[in-house]
Amino acid sequence: MSSLVQTSVEVISRLLERDERDAVLGDLEETGIRGTAALRDLLGLVLRRKFEAWKSWRPWLTSLGLAVPGSFLLMGFSLSVSQAYQNLLAPKVEHATGLTVGPGFTLLLCNMLLLVGWSWTGGFVMGSVSRRTVRVSAASSFLPCLFCLSRFHVESISRFSLLLFLFPAIWGVRHGLRLAQINFKPALFMALAVTLLTIPTWSTSGCWLPNWALSWPAWFLVVTAWRDRPHKETSTWQPI
Repeated sequence: MSSLVQTSVEVISRLLERDERDAVLGDLEETGIRGTAALRDLLGLVLRRKFEAWKSWRPWLTSLGLAVPGSFLLMGFSLSVSQAYQNLLAPKVEHATGLTVGPGFTLLLCNMLLLVGWSWTGGFVMGSVSRRTVRVSAASSFLPCLFCLSRFHVESISRFSLLLFLFPAIWGVRHGLRLAQINFKPALFMALAVTLLTIPTWSTSGCWLPNWALSWPAWFLVVTAWRDRPHKETSTWQPI
């Protein structure tokens, strides 16, 4: 039993940050608290830390405002890109003379870039805004994926076409965990590029809602970078 309790203490302690985990384990060792008492104290500390993180607006924004609706919308857009690729390119692959593309190839390419841009910026915001609850945000994103995969029944296309957005999204999350934010100029360039790529869909009725919902993370990065940019000292003119 003591071995099981000690293993539980080590596992639960990994839920804390590294510096705090080392300090807490060191305090438990110095005070001589062991067994179930150490497990109870450690579990209480972990729960307090987790609840404290949810007092901020950040985890609610990334989980309910980004992960859940963004996953559904990106799965739909991934399916649209996959169907467009299948309809446009698959029948036109020649034997040895290369790839023949139709007039819709430019639109397909724009949609592929747009999918990457939406997924990456959403993932970056998820990783940078709420690092302490990124696992909950990731679960909030994966659950809709599992739900849609279980109900997807289209024989002409693979169900995994719904998950095209996951690779750039995970890439964005990894960058967001490493960087608090990106500089203003790259953020503005990315937001403008994402917005320009949505222009071909403006003529389609009903596209304004997903365009707005998936583009706001890119502009959120712009606003954040603008707000936190280093202010240059302005020289003042003084008369001689």
